[in-house]
Amino acid sequence: MNIREVARLARVSTATVSRTINGSDKVTPKTKERVQRAIEELKFYPNTWARALGSGRSSLYGLIISDITNPFFPELVKSFEDIAVQHGQEVLIANTNYDPARMEVCVSRMLQRKVDGVAIMTSEMDERLVMEFESRRIPVVFLDTGTVRDLASNIVVDYGAGVMAAVEHVTGLGHTEIAFIAGPGTLRSARIRREAFVEGMTRKGLDAGQIEQGNHQVSGGHEAMARLLRAKRRPTAVLTSNDMTAIGALGAIHETGLRVPEDISLAGFDDIALSAFTQPALTTVRLSREEIARMAFRAMYNTSREGAAGREFTVRPVLVVRQSTGPVPAKGTRRLREAAGAPAH
Repeated sequence: MNIREVARLARVSTATVSRTINGSDKVTPKTKERVQRAIEELKFYPNTWARALGSGRSSLYGLIISDITNPFFPELVKSFEDIAVQHGQEVLIANTNYDPARMEVCVSRMLQRKVDGVAIMTSEMDERLVMEFESRRIPVVFLDTGTVRDLASNIVVDYGAGVMAAVEHVTGLGHTEIAFIAGPGTLRSARIRREAFVEGMTRKGLDAGQIEQGNHQVSGGHEAMARLLRAKRRPTAVLTSNDMTAIGALGAIHETGLRVPEDISLAGFDDIALSAFTQPALTTVRLSREEIARMAFRAMYNTSREGAAGREFTVRPVLVVRQSTGPVPAKGTRRLREAAGAPAH
């Protein structure tokens, strides 16, 4: 099966078939549909390597993420791939698992496959590896860690505004004993969220000393929450660095017999799909994966196809209030006293 047979069946030139396969906007929708039907009928699978050699483009974008087990990233991958398919692009996905050695392998794969651009949605990219892409004139876009230049764009997330919104929310409900479960100190985004919590509490004239270290995973959230529950000064509200942490914290709270939000209010960050279905549904700061994917794709597409310079984009998270936050409980309530091992009267 070859491109000439597709052209014959679709009653078009081989050049038109080639343009359709490569996602050219010079083909009318009606013609494109006819070519696609011929491709499907003949079960023709274009040789992507040949396309890359002939056009200088692979029609392949790289997407590097940190942790495939965190629902935030698969949701980001889906959004990015949806947009890529609409533009006739394929996506090569690589998961680093926060491992520098694995990052090297990911970059090597991208270079071997001659990607047209790379979206680096991680916080641990080595500048030396970035230079590998730059030396080959491959456009890159970063998530909050890059510097805008000729072939490099950066998506800035206003993490601080998101955390501040959460602080405003719980203090507005009357909470003053507020704790924070932070993410790994090695991640810039996690450090920014922690610093924003401290700043928000300071602005309110409140003590920001109740901070426990997590790892952005359910296990870390569970362990950190367990430590907070054993503390002499138990918080009435807990903010977390991401939703996975909050879900772990939710489990630890339930295990002690306490209720959310009647005894402790809880809020996350990211708004992964699962957060709307926890019991109770999680109040969280929404960081739109669709918006990030759209910005990342636009930056690479415009740079690789149109020669546009690198740009900076900004994503502003928004607070989503659900059932896991509520008014501060009255001091000395029966449930809190029993959980603390004190008499109920």
